[in-house]
Amino acid sequence: MKKLVLIIYALLQVASFSQVVDSPEITREEIYQHIKYLASDELEGRFTGTEQCRIAAEYIVKEFEKAGLQPAFNRSYIQEFPFISDIKLGDTFCELINEEKISLKVNNDFTPLPFSDNLTVEGKLIFAGFGISSKENNYDDYENIDVKDKIVIVFRNHPDINTPHSPFEQFAGLRYKATVARDKGAAGIIFVNTSEKKDDDQLFKLVYDGAAKVKGISVIQIKRNILQKLLSKFKIDSEELEKQITENKKPNSFDLNTTAKIKTEVIEVESISWNVGGLLKGNDEKLSDEYLAIGAHFDHLGWGKQNSLYQGEPAIHNGADDNASGTTGVLELAEKFASEKNNLKRSIFFFAFSGEELGLLGSNYLVNHFPVPTEKVVSMINMDMIGRLKDSSLIVYGTGTSSNWKNILNDKNSFGFKLTFNDEGFGPSDHSSFYGKKIPVLFFFTGTHSDYHKPSDDYDKINSDGQEKILKYIHSAATEIINSENKPDYLAVERKDSGRMTASRVWVGTIPDFAGDVDGYKLGGVTEGSPAALAGLKAGDIITKFGDKKISNIYDFTYAIGNYKPGDKVKVLIKRADQELEVELELKAR
Repeated sequence: MKKLVLIIYALLQVASFSQVVDSPEITREEIYQHIKYLASDELEGRFTGTEQCRIAAEYIVKEFEKAGLQPAFNRSYIQEFPFISDIKLGDTFCELINEEKISLKVNNDFTPLPFSDNLTVEGKLIFAGFGISSKENNYDDYENIDVKDKIVIVFRNHPDINTPHSPFEQFAGLRYKATVARDKGAAGIIFVNTSEKKDDDQLFKLVYDGAAKVKGISVIQIKRNILQKLLSKFKIDSEELEKQITENKKPNSFDLNTTAKIKTEVIEVESISWNVGGLLKGNDEKLSDEYLAIGAHFDHLGWGKQNSLYQGEPAIHNGADDNASGTTGVLELAEKFASEKNNLKRSIFFFAFSGEELGLLGSNYLVNHFPVPTEKVVSMINMDMIGRLKDSSLIVYGTGTSSNWKNILNDKNSFGFKLTFNDEGFGPSDHSSFYGKKIPVLFFFTGTHSDYHKPSDDYDKINSDGQEKILKYIHSAATEIINSENKPDYLAVERKDSGRMTASRVWVGTIPDFAGDVDGYKLGGVTEGSPAALAGLKAGDIITKFGDKKISNIYDFTYAIGNYKPGDKVKVLIKRADQELEVELELKAR
């Protein structure tokens, strides 16, 4: 009898689950089941480009098919996109030649840095202190030395390391120092740990950091004992040399009477990941060729090797709130709108992106390879972390990107939400890619929490009742957009920290395209009224030179603008499609 009861109970559970999955309504039960699967250990955190990410994509495809959505991409629900997933060591060597030739062993005596260009260089070795050139701090390691076509050896950090918030901190970055050395004419730069690391003189791990290479310079790190060998013939102790520079804040750069030959080859590994897209066609003769896009990213951090805030051993980061919750929102809204398809005037695209955690890669690719002209997309609704509703507090970004938004959001708030509005259209989620195409956006978010980017972001902490209310609210607002005779207007919202990565006095107003694998700084957009906009820059442009500085990536650009003040006029070289153009920017204050 007991066994019979258990069998009946199991059958009832299966029947109950089937009813949950097949219901066209937005329900807490469906929300729970979708998130429980997407955030399960089976999917291992859905890291972009992995087999588990692909399995998650196939799950979304099946849900779209079940709801009756049409494929969004030329008869396919899947859109593949390429990305750099890793780097590996290629043919690399380093030889030092004075009275004798010293061949260094890679990963033992030296290592190339992840952002090194692939070059073979040879030149005299110059010790250049900390590799800093700063007029405002009256300090220049490159003063009175010629490093053109030579290789500089520099300490890491800066000479004022014991002063909190030192003005030297902004010059301490390795990429920054490599860029300075390159711009001074150096063929290569060699980094050495400072004496504080003398008992733990570790070499860098060759790990891809998601950013482009510094073009035109070979970059390596050597062990401290190698530097000491080079200094011994001068009867100089490396620790005393460092101490002299830091105590006096005076450079002490000199020729090491040694030649170096270096070859660096850091190979970028290209992989494929996936976006998922489905389409519901509208029925209005005039409006069905206009589209609302509803989306969310479905990737997360996998085992937490990148961007994790967890301090323990590698563990699965299931990403229930971030962003199985938003993905579930797309599935639930697709199912709900599909049941109402005969009442829809405009058409709806439903998208699930991967690559968000690596820099909006999937959505950036999508908006540049869109199924229809993006001018036909009237607005985009993004959901990222909507599973932790607390005290009815709901945050909505993008509320200034159309004059309609606040009225609609307030009017449809029959759910008692305490709404917080943020006008900006650019931000750290996938709506930013759409706003760069001048599409009005809304981004729904329940806020950060202590489990953010940690293995503890699990399905059992999701507020399914709260998410059900949020999705019904979004459905109500989206219905207004879909069936309104007038499409939302687009408003430009000024954002004065756009593209900023370090403190700077000037404002340019560029929005980076992090998915752009190019030699230069590719723009995802520009802020209306900014110096960039006034000079005619636009999404897709690639900045290759700023003033007299070569620009290979966003870091070069950030370092370059730090040399100017508000009111300065700067010549900027850009690539636009097959053209090379020069424009002049007049910089403004932040």
